[in-house]
Amino acid sequence: MKAIIYRDNGGPDVLQLVERDRPAPGPGEVRVRVAVSGVNPTDWQARSGVAHRKLFREITPHLDGAGVIDAVGEGVDPGRVGQRVWLFMAAAGRPTGTAAEFTVVPADHAVPLPDEAGFDAGASLGVPALTAHRALTVAEDGPRRLYPGALDGKIVLAVGGAGAVGHAVIQLARWAAATVISTVSSPEKAKLATAAGAHHVINYREGDPAAAIRAIAPDGVDIVAEVALGANLALDLAVLRTRGTIATYANEGGRTVELNVGQNMVLNTRLQFLVLYTAGPQARAIAVEDVAAAVRDGALPVGEKHGLPLVRFPLHRTADAHRAVETGTIGKVLVDVTP
Repeated sequence: MKAIIYRDNGGPDVLQLVERDRPAPGPGEVRVRVAVSGVNPTDWQARSGVAHRKLFREITPHLDGAGVIDAVGEGVDPGRVGQRVWLFMAAAGRPTGTAAEFTVVPADHAVPLPDEAGFDAGASLGVPALTAHRALTVAEDGPRRLYPGALDGKIVLAVGGAGAVGHAVIQLARWAAATVISTVSSPEKAKLATAAGAHHVINYREGDPAAAIRAIAPDGVDIVAEVALGANLALDLAVLRTRGTIATYANEGGRTVELNVGQNMVLNTRLQFLVLYTAGPQARAIAVEDVAAAVRDGALPVGEKHGLPLVRFPLHRTADAHRAVETGTIGKVLVDVTP
């Protein structure tokens, strides 16, 4: 099979296209013929060594993907062979990510993908959708699960609604019946956040964004899903309701977070940091179940008309796919692996 590998941390040029034997699934595992591999910031961060220590001599990157199960290991229902699936955390603590024609993952990391959902949608789930679920389910007064009506009466602020996680926050919050506000930095991104389903979209570079949000939510927003905490904390606190939650999954721009303790004490702010690796197996399992239900309901489509443009690369140009993500390309970067 063809696979992308790297042996040393570094820039995109460390990625190589090689020929490798097809991996055999072990007990409790499935082998998947990968159709599409999804690229996330955490993938290039792992490759570069910025955020993750290299654990194996040779690694095939990428956590997310979609394809068809073609073999199962001991203890796995053989009836799963031929099943269309979406994959998550394929390369988490393992050397076998989705940037290869075949990959092996634990059976519960290969989630059934409905026939009406394409492989592009499947490869776009994983990190973005599971992170979005976590952000929407860590508030003090819940909910802990997402389903239609779970967020009824809640107001969610999806910061950066044109990004992959922000897009999933909008879609999942809408599916769960929240009122969704999204902040963006340009008219182009405003169109994408609107297409994703945001009820209200505000360009934070224009006018008084705090006043604009407060006009929509006079009592404040319940949940902020935050991608750039250092840059946006002042705005978040200006619009957060008492006992509201700021769920932060990134700090784009790298600005230092300066916390006014007294202000947050008075607000009873819940500041929740999150990353999938350490969220715990129970939280991840719940997120997978709820995201799978949203997919079955058709709530997580992708493509420009749904607010998430797809930017595609063939397998041999995986390095260019990494460059696209590193430089902030708008949309979801995908690698086409097999036809």
